[in-house]
Amino acid sequence: MEKVAHSGLGPSDWVLRWGRLVPTGGTVLDVACGQGRHVRWFAALGHPVTGVDRAEDALAGLSGLAETVLADIENSPWPLVQAGQPRQFDAVVVTNYLWRPLLPTLAASVAPGGLLIYETFAAGNATVGRPANPDFLLQPGELLARFADWRVIGFEDGFLPQPERFVQRLCAVRPGGPAAVLPRRYPLSLEFGLTSSNR
Repeated sequence: MEKVAHSGLGPSDWVLRWGRLVPTGGTVLDVACGQGRHVRWFAALGHPVTGVDRAEDALAGLSGLAETVLADIENSPWPLVQAGQPRQFDAVVVTNYLWRPLLPTLAASVAPGGLLIYETFAAGNATVGRPANPDFLLQPGELLARFADWRVIGFEDGFLPQPERFVQRLCAVRPGGPAAVLPRRYPLSLEFGLTSSNR
């Protein structure tokens, strides 16, 4: 995967918007977490966070904040396994990273009723910078198609100006869990806030 640095950046606005839906104390997995901008944000909210990355120097700065896992997730077995299955989390967060063979494992890592918050580069990005390799750019509607049987709460596919990039982003709930019995309220705007009744 062609890695695009995001050190020094704050959390993605997509993660800020939807990350607040993770239940209080819910576990979070940040995949290809880099220097941990999202690990730090979720940890500050009191979530137990696990960050996975192949860069040892990036993970070193997260000691004491999160469980860190040093792994090359493209060329080695998935490192987070429990009883022969991927460990499950209340939320899985992926930003600026795409390795299509891993998508089924990421889906299996979301607990039933949990959230997948995904944002990465999309077709068109080659016109403004890196990544430019089509292997690392989502095609139109690709995330929607991959998670067609999930409850999609948010989806965008377009262009962002600062820095210039084409992105596709998704927030979706894995089927099952408590929401299958009693429908959960997912606020679509931060202006409504979150209360104990919808967390």
